[in-house]
Amino acid sequence: MATPRARGVVFIHSAPKALCPHLEWAVGRSIGRAVNFRWHDQPALTGARRAEFVWDAPAGTGAAIATAIRGWEHLRFEVTEEPTARSLGGRWMHTPDLGVHYSQMDAAGSIAVPEERIRAAMENLDPLEMRRELDIALGTAWDDELEVFRTAGDDAPVVWLHKVG
Repeated sequence: MATPRARGVVFIHSAPKALCPHLEWAVGRSIGRAVNFRWHDQPALTGARRAEFVWDAPAGTGAAIATAIRGWEHLRFEVTEEPTARSLGGRWMHTPDLGVHYSQMDAAGSIAVPEERIRAAMENLDPLEMRRELDIALGTAWDDELEVFRTAGDDAPVVWLHKVG
């Protein structure tokens, strides 16, 4: 049986300029072909660059990409892989301070926390400890740290909220 094809996105949120060609090489090696990213300045961090790259490769490639680019100093990234009929989706987030966080993703793009992890968190009678365990499962600290890098930039959409009524 052939391995199903999966799609995903590599989000390089911030990388030193000197690291950019190495990231392209590592991602290209993971997906089996040369790639070129469209790099932009990262306004949230002077001197850093950012890029997004859509990929299509065998299921499991998201993990290979995240493994290939993790560990470089001063690098912030996310890798997503959409689920297929025969494989789970996933999201890998990385920050220099926190390292890598992996979450399973469902077809709607929501984090799927395994039942055992939820049950273990619920065993804590202390509500603050339960909250801490669920925040770890959801990758809240990674989301919090990456959010400013996700939304920074002239090309980021602006959402205006208006109070109605």
